[in-house]
Amino acid sequence: MSNNSKKTEYNLNYAKTKLKRIPLDVKKEKYEEIAEAAANVGESVNGYIKTAIDQRIEREKTTE
Repeated sequence: MSNNSKKTEYNLNYAKTKLKRIPLDVKKEKYEEIAEAAANVGESVNGYIKTAIDQRIEREKTTE
């Protein structure tokens, strides 16, 4: 088995056991708005959304 196929297998197994996909549908206009905001702070769309979720969770913890 080559190094590439071992890495691919590892990545697939990691994703199966450690990650949970969250489908998210937004209107194209909203996606463009998110993508622009993410680019403005040097983040990917995925990273931007994850940061926004983390910030909201933290904010809501402090208001309980």
